[in-house]
Amino acid sequence: MQKIAVVIGCVLLFSCSKQTEKQEPTMPGRSFIDDDGTAITVVQPFHRIIPLYSAHTENLFSIGAGPFVIGGHKTCTYPAQADLLPKFDYTGDPEYIIAEAPDLVLIRPFIRRSHPDYIVELEKAGITVISLYPEGIGEFDAYILKLALLTGKEKEAEEQLSRFHTALDAVKRDTFTIGPKQTVFFESTAAETRTVSPFSLPAYAIELVNGINIADHAKPVNPGSSIAPYGAEKILQHASTIDAYIVQQGAMNNAKTWEDMLKRPGFSAIKAIRENRVLFIDEKIISSPTFRYVEGVNALARFLYPDIFTP
Repeated sequence: MQKIAVVIGCVLLFSCSKQTEKQEPTMPGRSFIDDDGTAITVVQPFHRIIPLYSAHTENLFSIGAGPFVIGGHKTCTYPAQADLLPKFDYTGDPEYIIAEAPDLVLIRPFIRRSHPDYIVELEKAGITVISLYPEGIGEFDAYILKLALLTGKEKEAEEQLSRFHTALDAVKRDTFTIGPKQTVFFESTAAETRTVSPFSLPAYAIELVNGINIADHAKPVNPGSSIAPYGAEKILQHASTIDAYIVQQGAMNNAKTWEDMLKRPGFSAIKAIRENRVLFIDEKIISSPTFRYVEGVNALARFLYPDIFTP
């Protein structure tokens, strides 16, 4: 396992470096293992950060670390301040990032697996690269607190997490006694009509609002993936019992209207589609590990229970 340690007194531009023979003492609780298996020890916050995953960018702004973000991935458009920053792409030339002299580049495991040479070039340039990605709601708090540790925003992060869980608990409390439960199918991609894996954020949202996920035993396409195969044939087997059909909108799903759903072979037989009980929801608020997940959960609750939850 590679080990990285933060050393005060090294090149001032960087807050982290590879482990040296002599290390400065560190405070307890200032270390963690990132999601690529690298040991990280933090002595001082990072102040020139380029996240190559939009959720990282969004969460940094949410905990008050936005002023430290000097760029982001080309897909990052939220919040508005982040959309104005320079954009980078890990499929391109790493020299563009190196020229910006960041002290930290934040990635997720997928990026190192798919473009290892790009990451190696950043590390050769002396840039600290840390990989983070929470798999499911159970890892969200720890993920946010790592971002907070890296930026010195622990107090702000704890306050945000408290508000986040209070909001989710409120939805769960308000829907717990509603009955009968509604049966839901969540479509993650139009291709092969795939759904989401049981540990995913959308699956947890269905559980939170007291729904029944007909695909609750779907297995992910790969270990750790939130996407799971399902298929139109299996959906049609449940056609008469699907009360609500949720369509995740994003790069992998181009369905935009109820009429689009009706055009699919056999889909007019699905109860939810026949009755126009279809919700199109932005993947950024239902599948992305950010504080805006609360918006997605509330949107789902309002859709399932319009008489109880008002906009």
